[in-house]
Order: sequence, then structure tokens, then C-alpha cells
Amino acid sequence: MKISTIKVPATTANLGPGFDSCGLALSLYMTVHIGNETSEWIVDHNCGEDIPHDASNLMVETALSIVPDLHPRQLWMECDIPTARGLGSSSAAIVAGVELANVCADLALSNEQKVAIASKIEGHPDNVAPAILGNFVIGAKLDNADYSVRHQFPDCAILAFIPNFQLLTSKARAILPKTMSYPDAVKASSIANVLIAALLRNDLALAGKMMELDMWHESYRAQLIPHLLPLRALAKEKGAYATCLSGAGPTVLVFAPRKRITELQLSLHNFDKTASVWALEVEDSGVMAF
Repeated sequence: MKISTIKVPATTANLGPGFDSCGLALSLYMTVHIGNETSEWIVDHNCGEDIPHDASNLMVETALSIVPDLHPRQLWMECDIPTARGLGSSSAAIVAGVELANVCADLALSNEQKVAIASKIEGHPDNVAPAILGNFVIGAKLDNADYSVRHQFPDCAILAFIPNFQLLTSKARAILPKTMSYPDAVKASSIANVLIAALLRNDLALAGKMMELDMWHESYRAQLIPHLLPLRALAKEKGAYATCLSGAGPTVLVFAPRKRITELQLSLHNFDKTASVWALEVEDSGVMAF
């Protein structure tokens, strides 16, 4: 095995109405260095006290779910992706685990196979597919098949407003309703359809309007993320195309013309000086092993 390093990008999911379907790879990374074989799994990392250092690490669990007899190794994991902030840290660990099994067991998995395996573990493709394929991916996980389409996201500035608190996906998902009326579902679906069409046409002004008309999740999750609506108003005042929750939140993404980025970044920082405001780019490559 010549490959010694795996690099997985962060991802944002949903983009408003693209719930559990749309995802975008971003320029933050989880990097895993693969060491020698050992008697037991050892995962050294800088990812936080709650992340296991042994075989119970999500990355190792994922690899072992694919190749149960995979020989233990020493791993070093570095992560720029904040945990429980809606930027795909768990999905990055799953994708890293798929790639770990792939390279250590010489599986020669195709990208389509990687997406199918990771989607089955994650439950939906919106984070794992762009982490594997890069850029913007629209995906659907059905009972017996997985579908995904990769496309170039329109050029723009992207700011991530990352508040100084965590929000578990399980809590953000629990607040969602169990059912939706048929007329509302049709309306919500039509908004998502126009979002996709606008992005494929590079029309960020229209796409931004659709992002902010989401009916699937943001109005419910705003109860847990009180900064969403005032931040949206501020960003619009400063010329942004749109704001939306990143995944389940609490991170909020702002899409804007590049000429607005300096003023927007300062305004978002002044909005809450305890939060981090990072300028990000779309990550085109997806997972890499080298």
C-alpha cells in the first residue's frame, strides 16, 4: 500500500429547500495520515476530547463495517472542520473510513460505490456525496438505488458564520414535523426545483430567493438557532444573494458577490464577536488519497 494520506473536505447540506439532497464541498479538511500496522487501532488527533482514539472512532468503525478483518494501524487525524456545527464533520469521518478501507484493503472502489456505501451509513447522500465527488452534488437515496449528479456551483463569495455553540443533528432533526400537507409538499418541492434550475443556470439571484423560501426545515430549526433571521436581514442589507443554514446548523452560510465579501465579513463579525466568520471556497476535488 503506497497511499499514506487521506484528505476529505467539509460539506454543507440542504442549501435551503434542497433538504437531505443538495450538498456542496467546502475548503476545510479532515486529513488522515496512515501509519504502520499495530496490535490495535490507535487514532491520534486534534479533533476534540469527545472523539475516540481507538476502534470506536467513527472513521475506524466505518472502515471495519466494510472490511471486518482490516488489520489495525496507527492513524494521525487532523481536522479543520468544527464538530456539531453543520459542516459535515461526521460525514467527513465516514468518507475517510470508506477511503481507509479502500486503500488498506486494495478494494479499488469506484466513486459510485463509495457514495452508495457512505450514503447507507449516513442515511442520505447530501453530505457524503460532495465529500467524495467534490463541488455541488444533488443526490437521492431510494430503497434500492442511489442517484447523484455533480455540477459546478456558480462562482461567488461564501462566508460561514460559526457561532460559539454546538447543535447536535439529532436535536435539530427531532424538532421537524412528522408530516406535511400535500399542497404544502407540492409547494416546497416546486421551490426546491426552481433552486436547482437557477443554480444550473448560474443565476444566484434567483437561487438565493429560493434558498430563503425553504419550507422543509429552516422555519422549525430557527427556534433552536435564533441568530438565523436577524443575520439574514443583515446580509441582505449588505448585498448578499442569500443566507441559509449549513446542514442542521447552527452555522449559517452567506452567498454573495465577491466584491461584497470584505464589508459582509466585517458586518457578520460585529453582529456577534464570539462567533467565527470564515471565508470559504467551493472544493472541487472531493476526497483524495495520496
